[in-house]
Amino acid sequence: MRTGRTAKALLTAGLLAAGIPAAGADTAAVSPRIDLQVLVLDDGGGAVQALTAQLRSIGLPYRTVRLGDAGRPTVDAAFLGDTVNGRPRARFQGVIAPDEIPFGSADSPEQTALAAYEKTFGIRQIDASTWAHPEVGLDYTDRDGGWAGVLDGARTRITPEGLAGPFAYLDGTVPFEDNSDAVAESYGYAGHPREGYTSYLTAPTGGSLVGSYTHDGRSELVVTFAYNQYQQQFQVLARGMVEWLTQGVHLGQSRGYFAVHVDDVFAPDARWDTARHCTPGDFDCAGGGGATSDIRMTAADAQYAAQWERSSGFTLDLLYNAGSGEEWKAENGGTDALTAQLLADRAAFRWENHTYTHEFLGCVQDTTTVPWSCAKNADGSTKWVSRSDISAQINNNYQWGVQKGLPVDRTELVTGEHSGLKTLPQQPQDNPNLAGGLLDAGVRWTGSDNSREPQQRPVGQALTVPRHPMNVYYNVGTAAEMTDEYNWIYTAKADGGSGVCENNPTSTCLPGPLPTATGYASHIVPQEAATALRHVLGNDPRPHYVHQSNLAEERLLYPVLDKVLGDYRALFADSAPVVSLRQRDIGAELSRQAAWAQAVADGKVTAYRVGTTVTVQAPSGVAAPVTVPEGTQQQQLLGTTVFGSPYAGRRSAWSSPGPLQAAVTLRLPA
Repeated sequence: MRTGRTAKALLTAGLLAAGIPAAGADTAAVSPRIDLQVLVLDDGGGAVQALTAQLRSIGLPYRTVRLGDAGRPTVDAAFLGDTVNGRPRARFQGVIAPDEIPFGSADSPEQTALAAYEKTFGIRQIDASTWAHPEVGLDYTDRDGGWAGVLDGARTRITPEGLAGPFAYLDGTVPFEDNSDAVAESYGYAGHPREGYTSYLTAPTGGSLVGSYTHDGRSELVVTFAYNQYQQQFQVLARGMVEWLTQGVHLGQSRGYFAVHVDDVFAPDARWDTARHCTPGDFDCAGGGGATSDIRMTAADAQYAAQWERSSGFTLDLLYNAGSGEEWKAENGGTDALTAQLLADRAAFRWENHTYTHEFLGCVQDTTTVPWSCAKNADGSTKWVSRSDISAQINNNYQWGVQKGLPVDRTELVTGEHSGLKTLPQQPQDNPNLAGGLLDAGVRWTGSDNSREPQQRPVGQALTVPRHPMNVYYNVGTAAEMTDEYNWIYTAKADGGSGVCENNPTSTCLPGPLPTATGYASHIVPQEAATALRHVLGNDPRPHYVHQSNLAEERLLYPVLDKVLGDYRALFADSAPVVSLRQRDIGAELSRQAAWAQAVADGKVTAYRVGTTVTVQAPSGVAAPVTVPEGTQQQQLLGTTVFGSPYAGRRSAWSSPGPLQAAVTLRLPA
């Protein structure tokens, strides 16, 4: 009995020391309420901003205190916690700080209050970027073989403790980016652990770069290298950092999403003219047509695509233009081995409507000007493609697919060139007939260009699905053609290029033209694969899109996809596979993410943990993303059910209350 009284006295003393009201002798042993949000102490540095971006991307609520703002709130006991219905409450389940002493002095009132809060409630803290020294549980780098320096290109390793703990979703090796020999991109300090420190990530020279330091009743995740939100090493480690911080229970979820749309299937694509540096048939290609032939897959290309899918374990989405294929067949002897082969392998692919003949579905284009402009009616108003033409393009293609046995979904569509949607500068608004045409055809999800419109938006009763364009061009069939066009776009006029890169603030000119024989493999493939992988690592479900020409001739797409998939699988364990969704599911995921983000921004989400019970309340119709340990059960009106689906060693799901329930209630494993 004496031991129990002592424990109660210690808890009460801890609460009083932090300035948090104690519950009294009869209720002091009651489990506290811990709200499921994170406190971010922001110094404006890249490391804290990277962690904040991670919270935002997965949907984990947070509150930011900008340390440099004169009018910021004081971080004291009243700010950090209070009492609700007699139960002590911690307002934050974790703290992200720029380093181990975010308030500048270990004995400052705010630092003292924060330490007491973390100790009292068992709250963890991430020291976003610091250096190796005893105050964070590490020896100085000048002792016992410690090290400090540039980490570019380093291959660091997850320790057995990391693989058994917060980084169990990784395979073991974490390479650091090295994008330029001229710039130092990452700098770190690798010190040897002292008592209380558990290393999770080690440098090639030995010593720890990431680890947990438990001391004085508190736990800190110590990170001793610099990073930003776009660097691959951070994106790979970020999931584990959040899992450690939240002790594996938090709002938000993430996946390694990757989907690839192949546009213009059955249709030929025009070819880049390496002499004129333009594409014959385009409005801005002087001289009209040329001697270049169009690019179109063959039956052998189709066979290879199906074989590649089987060997890679990845499914492509084929976006088809049946009418263009029928036109090609009529112009080429009435037979088409490509169509026959793709139909024979129809079950190997996902299929999606790309309209019957790839007609431009926005304004009627006036091609007498360069660039083209919207044709006008006699009264000066814009001449639009009609609603009936739009619905016919969609329906005719869909019906052809149904007749051929394609597993096509009526609700999914990508118009040719994303036409019908606003196209700046010529067409600053959607075709007013587009929404009606989509409605007539039963379309609920229509593709858009993420480089123009990154956010999902409504088009009548449909929603857009932004797609990432891949930098593998539609009008090339060989590596030499691809590199020639790439050089034209990305080299200065003095180097024989167009000079566009010199006038585009979002572009960077190459130091010189790439060799056409080797430039694609040595430069373009790794660059494009790195960009795509960054999306995969960023919990971004948006699909990427290319064209059927990229599966033809030299089959330029496959080296990029092989590198994306290979690099991902080399980083992650089997518990965290690539997740490839079709467009309707991507659209639904984006819609859920947006609704959740708005509910959080509006302050309409309440979520907390008491002991082994988690309660989540969100506005009606808004699903909540939740991540919890294996073994978690969801409380139903009668009994419980297994919660969520497994991913990366946790269980997660978009969650809503069951029938006759006002909140999601989860029972964590003991």
